Amino acid sequence: MDLTASGVRTTPVAKQARTGLLPANVALGGSLLSLVGLTWDIQWHDDVGPDTFFTLPHLFLYAGTAVVGLASLAVVLLTTAARRAGRPVDPRVGGRVVNVFGKTFAAPIGYLVSGVGAATFLLYGLWDQWWHGLYGFDAVIDSPPHIGLLLAITVSLIGTTAVFAAAREHRWGRIGTLASLTVLLTFGPVLALGLQQVPGDYFNAVSIGCSMMAVLLVSVGAGFLRRPGGAAGTAALVLLVQGVFWWFSPWAAKAYADLVDLPLRDAVTGVPQMPSLTPLALLPVAALMELGYLAGRRRGWPAGRVSLVTGGIAGALIGLSLPFQHFLLFPGAHLSPAWYQITTAVLSGLFGLLGGFAGWRFGGMLCLLAPAKKGETADA
Repeated sequence: MDLTASGVRTTPVAKQARTGLLPANVALGGSLLSLVGLTWDIQWHDDVGPDTFFTLPHLFLYAGTAVVGLASLAVVLLTTAARRAGRPVDPRVGGRVVNVFGKTFAAPIGYLVSGVGAATFLLYGLWDQWWHGLYGFDAVIDSPPHIGLLLAITVSLIGTTAVFAAAREHRWGRIGTLASLTVLLTFGPVLALGLQQVPGDYFNAVSIGCSMMAVLLVSVGAGFLRRPGGAAGTAALVLLVQGVFWWFSPWAAKAYADLVDLPLRDAVTGVPQMPSLTPLALLPVAALMELGYLAGRRRGWPAGRVSLVTGGIAGALIGLSLPFQHFLLFPGAHLSPAWYQITTAVLSGLFGLLGGFAGWRFGGMLCLLAPAKKGETADA
């Protein structure tokens, strides 16, 4: 045992739990760097036009993922060395340790997932480079390599979320989990743009996808924290990031265009593309979900069923709000017929049921990554 500066004796395992903060923050910082690159890149496509593989927003995307990958690799190597030396490995540092390639490596589950996501991202990056070399300029977000890149980032973010969740008994672990969910939720609507290929004669698939992802991740926050504030806290952090990007995205696109001496499009709306995809109604809807959870606790209803119902209501409300959000933000936009909006809202509500059901349970799964406290039980 060792003495801290305050004279309190600590064990090697306890020291590992404190040192786990550094690689976790590095991984989260890399995720935020990728998020900055993504919102910048999307705004560049809208305000300036097609791009090539080697642009500054792309470099931000790849640098952020590289940071996540290097942090994950470092922790895996240190964990492997500790396991081989017979030293205890604290499950609060990235989650429980699993064997990789037999017993060649030992990796905390959170860093294993984030590392695999980062490595996959680089493979999709090679595909994207080949795609640019074959077709030249790239003017769409939902090209096959782009969807692969976004999926890889999502996997990496899931791993980062698990890393912080494993340290949930520490304040930094709880805050980091909600922050990671915030980044995931901000990425979600962009990933939903891949649904543009779904025929939209009777409903808007992108709105349905955005609604489900929002409900799912807000429910994960509630299911993880398991006390008032999980859903609303996640939504509030998303609103904060949305506000920052609302200013940053158009500014960065214009500044970079001036730097490389390229003109802006004639019909630039001035509306930031990626922030406008995030539901503006998310915070009040999350507050309604909190009221539902509160009522369920007071009446002794199973939390999982409450999350199912609140998820359905939240999904319908978000699905109903998105067409009006688009109409209010973009000049010249038109509202779809009422029956079309109702169909989209109903389907968003049905998928919101699934999001609420799965989100609460995913939140519970994140809780299981950390060592259970004495007397702690899982709340279904």
